[in-house]
This record gives sequence, C-alpha cells and structure tokens, in this order.
Amino acid sequence: MSDQQSPRPWYAEHVDRYIETDGADGHDWNGNPTLLLTTRGRRSGKPYTLPLIYGHDGDRLLVVASRGGAPHHPSWYLNLLSDPEVDVQVKGERFHARAHPADADEKPRLWRTMTEIFPDYDDYQRKTEREIPVVVLERTGG
Repeated sequence: MSDQQSPRPWYAEHVDRYIETDGADGHDWNGNPTLLLTTRGRRSGKPYTLPLIYGHDGDRLLVVASRGGAPHHPSWYLNLLSDPEVDVQVKGERFHARAHPADADEKPRLWRTMTEIFPDYDDYQRKTEREIPVVVLERTGG
C-alpha cells in the first residue's frame, strides 16, 4: 500500500470556497442553487461533504441522487440510508437534518420540482435502469 493520500475529489475546491465564503462563492453553480451535504461514511464513519443542487418543498429541502445517470447509487446516498442524520449548509446557514428518500406517492411531484431547477435529471433517468431517488432533508432540533 502506498503512503500517498488518495487525490481530493473533483468538487473539493468548490466545497472549500463555499465554506470559506458562507456560500457567496459556490451557492450558485452554473445558475443552479447548491447546498453542502455532509454524510457519515457507512463503513469508515468519516464525514464526507459535497455540493448538491437543491430545491424546496415547503420547509423541506430536496436533492437528487443522480450520479449523472450512472448504474449505481452515489456513495453519499448509500451513506445516508445507513445513517440518515446529516449536516447541511445553505449559504451561511448550517443545520442538522434527517434525510430520507421520497416515498412513491410524493416522488413524482418532487421530481418535477427538481427537473424544473435542473432539467438534465430527466436525461440522467433515461440513461439508467435504476430509479433515481429524490432525497428529502428535514431539519432537526439538534
């Protein structure tokens, strides 16, 4: 095994700028609103933070586990299935939330909300046989 650390993810600089500027640099990505989602690794327990396009459903926030239409769910989604307690940053606001996939009854409406923000999600869904989840983030008191 090498002593070298694995390379930083492609989005790491985006996360750094977002945190350093309270989202002034990073909240808007190519005209889309982004938040920072921190999940805990399901095996390592380490925190992982990444930027995701988000939408609103009342007081709830929505993100999509698209992975660009890849055949497998993104790691962050698998992490939150294992531990739904997550941390969220929207601009300068940081809070805890509980994450869960949208249920079958609400998913079509929430999917439309997210494709109005980022129409490419429809293309991603056409590229894969897996059902791409919409994840609901609900604030918790902690």
